[in-house]
Amino acid sequence: MLRPLDDTARAWVAATLDRLTLPERVGHLLMPWVLGGYTARDSKAFDRVAQWVEEDSVGGLLVSVGTPHSYAALTNAAQERATQNGGVPLLVASDMENGTGMRIARSYALPYVLPLGGGTLFPPMMGFGAVRDNPEALVQEMAAALAGEALAVGVHMTFGPVADVNVNPANPIISTRAFGEDPEAVGRLAAAYVRGARQAGLLTCGKHYPGHGDTAEDTHLETPVITHSMDRLEAVELPPFQQVIDAGVDGIMTAHIAVTGVEGADAPPATLSRFFLTEVLRERMGFTGLVFTDALNMGGAAKAYPPGEVGVRAVEAGADVLTFPLNVRATRNAVLAAVASRRLTEERIEASVQRILEAKARAGLHVRDACVSLDAVDRIVATRAHHALAGKAASRAVTLVRDEHGTVPLLAERQRVLSVTYADAEDLPAGNAFDADLAKRHAVTSVRMDARASADEFAALRQQAADADAVVVAIYLSPRNFKGSVGANDRFTAFVNELAGEGDSARPKPFVVVSCGNPYLLGAFPAAPAYLLAWGGDVVCQKAAARALLGTAAITGRLPISLPPFHQRGDGLDREVRQ
Repeated sequence: MLRPLDDTARAWVAATLDRLTLPERVGHLLMPWVLGGYTARDSKAFDRVAQWVEEDSVGGLLVSVGTPHSYAALTNAAQERATQNGGVPLLVASDMENGTGMRIARSYALPYVLPLGGGTLFPPMMGFGAVRDNPEALVQEMAAALAGEALAVGVHMTFGPVADVNVNPANPIISTRAFGEDPEAVGRLAAAYVRGARQAGLLTCGKHYPGHGDTAEDTHLETPVITHSMDRLEAVELPPFQQVIDAGVDGIMTAHIAVTGVEGADAPPATLSRFFLTEVLRERMGFTGLVFTDALNMGGAAKAYPPGEVGVRAVEAGADVLTFPLNVRATRNAVLAAVASRRLTEERIEASVQRILEAKARAGLHVRDACVSLDAVDRIVATRAHHALAGKAASRAVTLVRDEHGTVPLLAERQRVLSVTYADAEDLPAGNAFDADLAKRHAVTSVRMDARASADEFAALRQQAADADAVVVAIYLSPRNFKGSVGANDRFTAFVNELAGEGDSARPKPFVVVSCGNPYLLGAFPAAPAYLLAWGGDVVCQKAAARALLGTAAITGRLPISLPPFHQRGDGLDREVRQ
């Protein structure tokens, strides 16, 4: 459990703040990004980390992809540098929205795509939103498991939960990362996430304030424009953030979105808006924790101003932590210059540093060794119990939206099943676990396609479909940074609709479209007679979808979103286990 700010903690915060020089205080606002892979201490990569810690006095690190032991070794090495000669421990954060496996997994040995293991990966948050019975308890249990694994590798804060309300089917970057489209349900589940993680000792950070769910652009590429009024924000986007604040969330992360409906045509990204960060978040909503910028290297912020200037403007607006600055030294110097010119006051810097130190104290960094045990990692990360919990969540999330001919599950044994996997070329694991499990009961022909498919490939696929007893099309398209879309290309969607519309209407051939990612794809496949949602493309979701099709697991999920114009939130068909 996170520690309270007792007298000992407050004394440590006050004493530490008092002995930090102004340059050290400014450095404390910076949280640069670093890979979590193997990093030799005698390497250029670690030299850069050491410079950040020892020369720039950064307050924390944002650690990205790596393996469990490499994470722990890297964070230990950085903490040793930070705390030598009585220095201040680092606050280590990572994007672990749906499990540590989001960052410490998904690595494979090529060319055979052999999984190398890593942290536990749970279904995307929208999958939890689809769980029919008591999803809050499941979310809380997931967050506690996540917390144990994160802490074991030296991470003190997860950049989660996502508190966005995804009401835009074309959203390319939030989509399934959100719990759903209903503000009350999103807030309830996000608050459960906060409670579960914090009870297990992990700091949490709700994102992406003031709400990234009604955008059609990716903030990694550009600044989306939001035309909604304040009344609309208070009705839809802001309530989940208020709920996580009330649940005790430790941080709130800003979004690089311009809310022109509130701040006018010249509205800055919310990350740089004093109105949203100070007047609304601090003064109206009563948030007293840490305000994190979203990554300052993203197009939504980086295109607006040079690295140093964007950092200064974020601090002016009310941000405490400058996440992933493009240039650490330039940002630090720019903030120092802003203090020297009295554009920023020393009191303003001090207020942010005090909040950062208080977060470190709540994580226990004032009374315990900041380093973690490498020997304990493989006893805590990705345990059998955590994998079982992920499998349970994935199965309870599976949602059968449509089944016009009652073909789910595929009842006949040893059918000739054509399984078509549509995925980006670089998504090598897509379909592997799914097809392997289908093959336990059926004769499966596996075909993989992507946006580059030729006319000859479509012709061959058409013949294979004609020869099969059943056709399953599984589509692996999930939100991904810098991609800008989660849709299939027009040629493929036209082809699938053509196949779905063929056959004897009296005894149609079983034809199922499975979305292992973007749930809104039904709009592109209106002819699909059966539509199954697995919510994600990771192994646990692939296996859950296969169990549902085979009838070895019940289907109970309900839509946490609407699929206009076909289905409403709450829709879903039940299927019992059929051995």
